[in-house]
Amino acid sequence: MEKRSETMRRFAVAIHPDPEDGGFVASIPSLPGVYGQGETEEEALEDVKAALEFTLESMAERGEELPAGDEIVRELAV
Repeated sequence: MEKRSETMRRFAVAIHPDPEDGGFVASIPSLPGVYGQGETEEEALEDVKAALEFTLESMAERGEELPAGDEIVRELAV
């Protein structure tokens, strides 16, 4: 079983191909404006993670309430 720290939050990420520039775009649907881009899905995930960390740090510095995170939903293909 995974051990989680009290401050760890999980967020759902949407990833889709970028038809204009190529590569991929990743976004956090529950936090509009938090997105990342990359040539690969992995790069887009790394970029959106950095954007999310920056956003959460900025919110904390301003004294804003931090979001609890999202319920993580898995996709099944049938």
